[in-house]
Amino acid sequence: MQIGNYEVYALETGRFKLDGGAMFGVVPKNLWYRYNPADDQNRIELALRAMLLKSNNRIIIVDNGIGHKLNEKLQKMYAVDFSKYSLEKSLADVGINRKEVTDVILTHLHFDHSGGTTLIENGELKLTFPNATHHIQAEQWNWANSPSEKDRASFFPDNFSLIEKMGKLNLQNGPGEFLPEIEALVMYGHTQGMQLIKVSENEKTIIYCADLIPTASHIPVPWVMAYDNNPLVTLEEKKRLLPQVIKNNWILFFEHDPFRAAGTVQQTEKGFSLKEEIKLL
Repeated sequence: MQIGNYEVYALETGRFKLDGGAMFGVVPKNLWYRYNPADDQNRIELALRAMLLKSNNRIIIVDNGIGHKLNEKLQKMYAVDFSKYSLEKSLADVGINRKEVTDVILTHLHFDHSGGTTLIENGELKLTFPNATHHIQAEQWNWANSPSEKDRASFFPDNFSLIEKMGKLNLQNGPGEFLPEIEALVMYGHTQGMQLIKVSENEKTIIYCADLIPTASHIPVPWVMAYDNNPLVTLEEKKRLLPQVIKNNWILFFEHDPFRAAGTVQQTEKGFSLKEEIKLL
């Protein structure tokens, strides 16, 4: 897909599993299970899908998956699987060396979104994209460095502390365009200062939904994760965004949907739902 100056790619960086009940909050299992089958531990498979934006002078990656630094206990807990997909494989498939990446945009700093920011090389922690500026909302940066008891376990400092130490951190202060044709929409339901990334040219727009709408199953307004710090805020954020998505025929990019990378939205008497799957590069 081409939007403005950017070729838009879906980069599969791996798979993992989370508890289905936590992913769908108060929605009964007999509803979500039809579309998201669970294993014997009630975990559902989820994608770790980054977005790559490539222009003549920029190579931008939005989020970067879970990374390869988790210990054996956590890998087993989350059923981390790189057998089919990895960040390295996906970059190689599109002919990009990690040192060529000019910008990394992090929607937020939970471990499954920022784990690929750093890697272990010769026993030393290093930036995966050493030449890239890393763009993060200041509110999220401050929150990640002093999280609440509820979400403390989702932030691993080894994923992001090196960004500042290496002088590659760009803190953003609120919504708006911060790169050509790229705009941040700032949200507060899932975690403080999470940014959705909107890429637009004229009537063509794609929104990287991060954890506001992690899968197509989360399009309906009440389908909200128990992981959200402020679920009622998430409800209001979805109610504001989704009518705009339909009115303008925007495309949603799903970071965690294991079955589809992107799609459009419709509204019926039953509420909001997926209208059509959209294929990306």
